[in-house]
Amino acid sequence: MTGTIDVLVVDDDFMVARVHRTFVERVPPFRVVGTAGTGEQAVTAVDELRPDLVLLDLYLPDLFGLDVIPRLRTAGHDCDVIVISAAREADTVRGALRHGVVDYLLKPFDYEDLQPRLERYAARRGRLLTTVVRGQADIDRLLSGGPAPTAGTTLPKGLSVETADLVRGALRDSDGTLSAAECATATGISRVSARRYLEHFHTTGAADVSLRYGTAGRPERRYGWQGE
Repeated sequence: MTGTIDVLVVDDDFMVARVHRTFVERVPPFRVVGTAGTGEQAVTAVDELRPDLVLLDLYLPDLFGLDVIPRLRTAGHDCDVIVISAAREADTVRGALRHGVVDYLLKPFDYEDLQPRLERYAARRGRLLTTVVRGQADIDRLLSGGPAPTAGTTLPKGLSVETADLVRGALRDSDGTLSAAECATATGISRVSARRYLEHFHTTGAADVSLRYGTAGRPERRYGWQGE
């Protein structure tokens, strides 16, 4: 991921807001673009500054912090929100999750508590901005916060690196898509084995699957290489 992540710090205690600002700016690539001390100021600041992330206190003098979030969404702002609050009631935490906050950090906290949360957020944001969705596996990874697949992804038990390379090569060299039977012919392995490797590549996002419907029977699954 490149570029900065702009942050708005919202807290009614200006000294606390200053401390939080210092914490945030110690973590690259985060940059604090402003602070707000009330809910109304937060809404105005988001409108003017367009931050990527809001660190939102809940006990504000004019509005409960969670009531700020729907106002931001109604105004068309898609900034992410991390709650920073002393509120530990279960209903409040559930309400924050229902409003789509990306994290919830209890006060008081130290820099060492905030830093890994910001770094985790930055990594996930980077994946959301850069991942190409080729299939369900990519969506599942984004929702779970897991890493994107790499060429070194561990093979499931029973699959070998050598055969995986054969199937990968057949997919890459094919003119379009391959069925399991066609892959088996191209690689010299059984159709059942070819299907297992093809499904593995589909699960990891390296191969896409399309269905070809014939005149009778089940549709044929065809695999196309989507990896590097």
